[in-house]
Amino acid sequence: MKKQDLLAIGLMTFALFLGAGNLIFPPSMGLEAGTNLLPAMAGFLITAVGLPAFTLIVLGRISCTQNLTRALPSWLGRTFWVLLFTAIGPAFGMPRAVTVAYEMGLKPFVTEDHLLLFSVIFSGLTLVLALSPGKLVDYIGKLMTPALILMLLALSVAALLAPLGEPLLPSATYQQSALTNGLIQGYMTMDGIAAVGFGWVIIKAINAKGVTEPKAVAKTSLYVAGIYTVLMGACYLAMGYVGATSATVAASAANGGEILTLYVAGIFGEYGQLLLAAIITMACLTTTVGLTNASAEYYQQSFNAPFTLTSVIVVMLTAFIANFGLDQIISVSLPAILILCPIAISLVMVSYANSAGCSIKHTHLTVLVSTLVFGSLDALNILGYMPKSLDQNIAEVLPLYTAHASWLLPCSLIIAGNYTISMVNRRRTCTA
Repeated sequence: MKKQDLLAIGLMTFALFLGAGNLIFPPSMGLEAGTNLLPAMAGFLITAVGLPAFTLIVLGRISCTQNLTRALPSWLGRTFWVLLFTAIGPAFGMPRAVTVAYEMGLKPFVTEDHLLLFSVIFSGLTLVLALSPGKLVDYIGKLMTPALILMLLALSVAALLAPLGEPLLPSATYQQSALTNGLIQGYMTMDGIAAVGFGWVIIKAINAKGVTEPKAVAKTSLYVAGIYTVLMGACYLAMGYVGATSATVAASAANGGEILTLYVAGIFGEYGQLLLAAIITMACLTTTVGLTNASAEYYQQSFNAPFTLTSVIVVMLTAFIANFGLDQIISVSLPAILILCPIAISLVMVSYANSAGCSIKHTHLTVLVSTLVFGSLDALNILGYMPKSLDQNIAEVLPLYTAHASWLLPCSLIIAGNYTISMVNRRRTCTA
């Protein structure tokens, strides 16, 4: 692959992941972490960037994204993919992107409610860009992403050269366990599940450039993951620094969106809101285009559904659901997302073990069931549905429960145990 094509795919990957949530999480964490920004950011980068990068590398090793669930019963594998693309697509991910783009990209400049018109126009533009999958790398990787990076760079340089304040003492949450809280915040971006969905687009883009041999796909995916890691890591560091130095102008801000709004206005004045609106809108658009493309790719390959028809249905549902409002979308869809995210990550982990030589039968199914059980406990904890007495008892006996990752240890033990059994059986076969 030509270097410019490799760079374009890397830039496209960065843009696909960079949604509004990725810009809003770090400033909020930076404001709370204050002088403990570095350890908090270290934890954040491990889970918010490390997990998606690891997923991209594993998907490259198994060559075909669908191989992630090939060891499962076919009905269960298809159920997983349908639920995943429904959740990160028209049921949650895409409507959230549309509503955030409206809230921060248009609403500050108008006096009346224009969400319906905005959602229709935004979804229509998404459809136009998604209907040319062969040109997706050119649209996003070579045109939209460089523009997005330039805008983010302008904000980052301004914040570094003329910060609006100094980092304050960390909040109580970040005084003693900044690294741990950073890990949790990074995990809650849920880019791990997004990486599984975007894998369809990225692997297809690599294949479209003539790279189809498994080892070459794996090597190219490694480079793409590296480009993504550098760019997304730099973006998170810059946004975290913005949050840490925003106490003088955004001490009472309710979320990262307000922090960014106040900070940009403080640096760039009346033009700051235009810059922020452009950044948020562009970031949300690249995400919705990528999710539409990924959904259509899956249904085309798995059910032979027409690409165009699937894309139209996805964006129409997105435009419709976006008008229910962000709070309603989150309350209905978040439970499914919270359960699907650990399942997706656990399937990536077991697929990596298989690619390294572990091939015990039913490992995928055992890991999925285990993760479903413990991931459901984590989801109940995060959503606040776990009874207090039961919550305290579980926290005392279940490792990582307070970090919302109680599924990780059982999943890892199952994979390690099956890998050990696989190695023992292989040695017995060789010596027999």
